[in-house]
Amino acid sequence: MLKALKEEVGRAQYPAYFRDAARLEARATAINLYAVYAVPGLLQTEDYARAVFQMQRPLLPDEVIEQRLEARLARQEVFSRRPAPLMSFVIEEAVLRRPLGGWETMRGTLEQILLTAQSRHVEVQVMPTAREDNAALGGPFTLIDTDKGQRIAYAEVQDDSRLYTDATKVRELEARYGILRSQALTPRESSAFVEKLMGES
Repeated sequence: MLKALKEEVGRAQYPAYFRDAARLEARATAINLYAVYAVPGLLQTEDYARAVFQMQRPLLPDEVIEQRLEARLARQEVFSRRPAPLMSFVIEEAVLRRPLGGWETMRGTLEQILLTAQSRHVEVQVMPTAREDNAALGGPFTLIDTDKGQRIAYAEVQDDSRLYTDATKVRELEARYGILRSQALTPRESSAFVEKLMGES
């Protein structure tokens, strides 16, 4: 009962539109995420995450920023969980070139991405802006394999979100993600790309 209560209190730290996804993410066996606007929360440093929250409009109260920051960083415990979930990220190049919080903050974030990508259960791929093909122009989304053996899709835009459990919709997004991965740089090429960006910053 105490464990359930702790989880419930933890979920309350998230914005309402993200709570269900956070619960699924924490117990996922696999996560596949396509990022278009900002570095995914799971890969953000504390400074980057704080900058993201401080930029939100209307402005968030300081106590809400700190609450959400704590919750976002707590989500990263998923990387050290055992058994570790398989994780794949496809990140648009523009995201990695957008210095949210300033170049020093961005450099620290790029370094964290590189370090995280070295884990055997994590793959990070960059989608170059110069690519002529992109299978997911409809926006960012996440595919979550639950501990119950179900695959669920999650999409979020402008503080609104939707969880998809319908098999047809989930298969459609699975197909998009598979094509995206084939269009993006390989994980090794992506690490080299991020290292190059760090040298430029």
